[in-house]
Amino acid sequence: MPASRHPINVAFPVLESTPETILPRMLTTDRRVLLVGQPGVGKSTLAAHLARALARQGRACACLGADPGSPGFGVPGAVCLGQWDGPGWRLTALEGLCTLDAGRFRLPLVSAVGRLAREHREGSLLVDGPGVVRGIAGSELLLALVQAAEVDAVLVVVRDTAPPLAQELNALGVPVFAVQASAQACRPGKRVRARRRTALWDAYLDPAAERSVDLQHVRCTGAAPPPDEPQAWPGRQVAVLAGRRTVAMGEVIAIEGAVLRLRAPGFAASPSAIVVRDARRTAGGVLETDAPFAGERMQYRPAPEMAPFDRAAATGGPRLVGRVGQVTVALVNGVFGDPLLHLRLRHQRRSLLFDLGEGGRLPARIAHQVTDVFISHAHMDHIGGFLWLLRSRIGELPACRLYGPPGLAGHVEGLLNGILWDRVEHRGPRFEVTEYHGDHVLSCRLQAGGTGCREWTRRPAPDGVLLQDPAFRVRAVTLDHGTPVLAFAFEPHRQLNVRKDRLAARGLAPGPWLGELKAHLQAARMSALVTLPDGRAESAARLGEDLILVSAGKRLIYATDLADTAANRRRLAALAAGAHTLFCEASFRIEDADQARRTGHLTTRACAEIAGEAGVGRLVPFHFSRRYLDDPTAPYEEIVDRFPRTAVPGPALLDQGLTRAGLGETAAESPDGV
Repeated sequence: MPASRHPINVAFPVLESTPETILPRMLTTDRRVLLVGQPGVGKSTLAAHLARALARQGRACACLGADPGSPGFGVPGAVCLGQWDGPGWRLTALEGLCTLDAGRFRLPLVSAVGRLAREHREGSLLVDGPGVVRGIAGSELLLALVQAAEVDAVLVVVRDTAPPLAQELNALGVPVFAVQASAQACRPGKRVRARRRTALWDAYLDPAAERSVDLQHVRCTGAAPPPDEPQAWPGRQVAVLAGRRTVAMGEVIAIEGAVLRLRAPGFAASPSAIVVRDARRTAGGVLETDAPFAGERMQYRPAPEMAPFDRAAATGGPRLVGRVGQVTVALVNGVFGDPLLHLRLRHQRRSLLFDLGEGGRLPARIAHQVTDVFISHAHMDHIGGFLWLLRSRIGELPACRLYGPPGLAGHVEGLLNGILWDRVEHRGPRFEVTEYHGDHVLSCRLQAGGTGCREWTRRPAPDGVLLQDPAFRVRAVTLDHGTPVLAFAFEPHRQLNVRKDRLAARGLAPGPWLGELKAHLQAARMSALVTLPDGRAESAARLGEDLILVSAGKRLIYATDLADTAANRRRLAALAAGAHTLFCEASFRIEDADQARRTGHLTTRACAEIAGEAGVGRLVPFHFSRRYLDDPTAPYEEIVDRFPRTAVPGPALLDQGLTRAGLGETAAESPDGV
């Protein structure tokens, strides 16, 4: 492993990254060595080089693979114990975790490492640690792995001059050595890692047979989906336990009542327990993390170059775009600008908006496709974009539905009445406004140029349901911001994914017919006929069974402008429990907690703690105070330290700061103190 040329500046002894240098310094006798480093620095490769060198000396060496997401050998989703045997590691024991996320499930991982470490009795033991080396998760894992495996030396592989977790390494109480990563070491891309992981999983399952487990007699532990949601089970990775030992791992075929059908190598007829967490084979055949903890691609884009008179856009900061299940999402005005979240329903010409901040950056065609707008409250930065929507919908368009807290109809009517409509005639924009009053909603219709609210209606709102659609529903809870505000949950009923392998096996080309098939399945029109590319027609039921993988929908939560009170925390955590993605305000840093209390907003700490209590898969903090434009790194660091599964802009966006040259002083605070 030739080293890169950059010198290391650390407080630990520095070794050349070759076995011939490392062995005389730290492996003259049998030791237990933990390998630490960021992803992609070559820990697994270095472990293999050390084992090969020890074998040439006639010495035994074993390895504990403790990275379930990117294992160097063995079975993904597990902690694996291997003995060096000729060209590679020979798997001797494993402990199933059924997750690829070492940071989130670090307690089960550490327990598994401890049990397998106790089985090692002869020769050196190398512990190939996970690449979680930041924040609380990294700090806790480092100390816990050293204790669980009874490590007596640490080898930290450093890519640059600053080792990760330097303070924690200095406090371990065991010798620490540093080597520089090879110049050739690099972290493979996400797809490459997924293919390697899946290849290991397929190789393990190759000799497996179909087995059945009756969950009425076998304990199910971990984070299993409910048995009454059969669509959430196929493809899930499971571990079969006898006592506390993993005797086999398998992949779920289906659940039928209480009987679990799975592919797994041979195991005892009566296991004591089944472990299920979030590792699952996707529709594309790849082993990944399942909802709600899967992370489809999300990325931050820089704020646009400042155009004349476009001060708000230039100070909005990074704009997040990405996917959550069947919808694409965009934080239109960035993390510092007016709240406006755009949800685009894929395969439909339809959009939903959450809050109505400045809308000038959305084209008019989007306004034409907006069917529903969910407004948290009527402060200027949350409803100021209504005039954009209003102007864009002049013409022969259906009524747009607006939802919000009590009083919303009066605010909308006031905005309509502030404009002279003498020339629009019957083409004035139309709205159906729904106010949420806890156990019921009140709705009325408004039209620009009309005579005010018409046809007030009342209906119950069980469980806060505002909108019930064939494919999804939207629920609300009332929170306190000195005025009532609403937080919203977008909840797809289920997610439909095309089995690309089966599509190819039938020789069918993708096209609009797949969208038609999904629409029939979502609406339960099972007998409807779908015309295939070759001209044949088949029922939606038959095609769905053959081509579509059904899974639980990925829930999205939107919450902003709420005081840090026990009641608010309780209500929001209940709404967001187990959600895939939480968009949540984090207006102030911890040091500005007094300002947060005065203005009824959350701090970074409160935002992260709510996400942790709710157990969401991913947190997207936004609505930061513009006082942090010059140093946006600090609020993100405070959040990530308490909730690692946070979407964070890349270093290039954070390091440069977000104010623009020539912009002048930082933008003024919004009317409610943000």
